[in-house]
Amino acid sequence: MHNKASIRGIASYIPSGRLTNEQLADEFPDWSVDKIYEKTGIESRPIASDTDTCSSMAVSAARKLFERLNVKPETIDYVLLCTQSPDYKLPTTACVVQNQLGIPTHAGALDFNLGCSGYVYGLSLAKGLIETGQSSRVLLITSELYSRYINKQDKSVRTLFGDAATATLIEGVKYDKELITGFVFGSDGSGDKNLIVPHGGSKIPISAESYITVSDNSGNLRSPSDLFMNGAEILAFTLKSVPKLVSAVLEKSSLDVTSIDKVVFHQANKFMLDKLRKKTKFTEEQFLVSYRNYGNTVSSTIPLGLELAAQQNILHKGEKVLLCGFGVGYSWAGTVITW
Repeated sequence: MHNKASIRGIASYIPSGRLTNEQLADEFPDWSVDKIYEKTGIESRPIASDTDTCSSMAVSAARKLFERLNVKPETIDYVLLCTQSPDYKLPTTACVVQNQLGIPTHAGALDFNLGCSGYVYGLSLAKGLIETGQSSRVLLITSELYSRYINKQDKSVRTLFGDAATATLIEGVKYDKELITGFVFGSDGSGDKNLIVPHGGSKIPISAESYITVSDNSGNLRSPSDLFMNGAEILAFTLKSVPKLVSAVLEKSSLDVTSIDKVVFHQANKFMLDKLRKKTKFTEEQFLVSYRNYGNTVSSTIPLGLELAAQQNILHKGEKVLLCGFGVGYSWAGTVITW
């Protein structure tokens, strides 16, 4: 029997604000409620309020997790926070969260910026910390506020993205088999410009030019300080890379499509996920979706999907679940967990 990393539980924080298709249709008269739903599969998206921050959402998710599992903050010895919308450029938001939660000062804490594949990368980091004896209880948090980067007159991204935070407790258990296994990773920075906020980092600092809005061929308005997504390129990248990722994870785990109980992919949108499901040959029963009332919450989509499936009694103890994250970077990662 060896110490194996295991997911003990997941909890989420969903902001109270909502952006519905009805509201979008009012703002963009050329897009009806039905057209928005048909294109995205999304009915509404949670939107952070002015008082929500990366750290406040992270803390709320973690406190819900501690209460649900009857776990004390002082038993956590590492905080991993995946976000692309941190409180500050510096200091590290994970340290802010550690302090607010009352996690001991001897605990490690770090942010990592990875977006849609971030949860799977986070599980890998947590597994490494636990199974090498560096840590015994890791708090893995995702906290995303993409709405802060979206121009309200850009329907290409406004129809897709929502805000949410999740907290996952990963701890070591004595077990003879791997409970989180088969990790496969990928990255291709040549796709960096296809999902990007161009201004605001050290390469192109904020200037007066950062706030000049221009219209694209579809009439969407955005400035260089806003989120830009080339949807066609992102779709092409996804359809090329994700089926290969699934095959590689299954091979590394010595499993096949029929031996997987459930599948949770990053919840990009209905169109993309329907194509991926058919390409990877999973059944609708295996394939869990959660985008309808949440949209694309970036690194929070996979843990949010797991939490919802468990609450709805769709996901059961002992089931093998394939997780696949993919997107901004480009970056992708997959693993198989035993629930």
